[in-house]
Amino acid sequence: MASAPSWLRDLVGAWIFYSVLPAWPWPQPRFERIARFAPWIGLVIGGLQAGLWWLLSGLGWPPVALVPAVLALGLYLTGGLHFDGLIDTADGLAAGPERCLEAMEDSRVGASGVQLSVVVLLLQFAALVRLDSLAPIALLVTSALSRVSPLWAMARFAYLRVNGTAGFHRRHHKGLGDAVPTLILLLVVSPLLQWLPLLTVPLCLLSALVAAEWLGRRLGGMTGDGYGAVVMLSETSSLLLIALLAPSLGAGGG
Repeated sequence: MASAPSWLRDLVGAWIFYSVLPAWPWPQPRFERIARFAPWIGLVIGGLQAGLWWLLSGLGWPPVALVPAVLALGLYLTGGLHFDGLIDTADGLAAGPERCLEAMEDSRVGASGVQLSVVVLLLQFAALVRLDSLAPIALLVTSALSRVSPLWAMARFAYLRVNGTAGFHRRHHKGLGDAVPTLILLLVVSPLLQWLPLLTVPLCLLSALVAAEWLGRRLGGMTGDGYGAVVMLSETSSLLLIALLAPSLGAGGG
């Protein structure tokens, strides 16, 4: 069997690392520059969430019932990877600079982690209910573009753990070269943007950069949990911004 190019092996690695979806039979995965393909995996996950929304809405489910179902599917498809990072990061920040990394490593969930996770889910719930019929497309776009935030964090901030399991992201990061798959992704999703507010892409990308920059400065660097946290924060802020802007442009589904 012919050997596959390294980019394709990294894509397969990203598929395995960022989702619980069945592994590809070929090629052999590689886990080096997988972060550059995270937005593509996000597009797949968002697409499956959108598909569930359309399926259940066709069966007569109202938005208040649809939203918990699609959010639960998103958590399942990622294996809770980013959500776990959000919880651990919240606990670390609450513990203070001296105990931050220790608290993030603790397998026990603290009050700060619980509170932030509830707030994030409630905000996503509110945004998706408000978006209504636009919610599936918003899920597709924000799920993909929120995963740009770790790429910015990898480029901007040192990795804090000497032997951290997510340190390979930073070691293999290639700067602007890792942005190429995201640029291609923008071309792929561009037809969807006619249904969303004009500023959707800039807002999503801005929220991704702001989330990564803010958390990186608060932590004084980055960790694997931090990478997951910025995805959740970026996704949530993007959904909220689109939900707030859509009615003003006559695009709201409410």
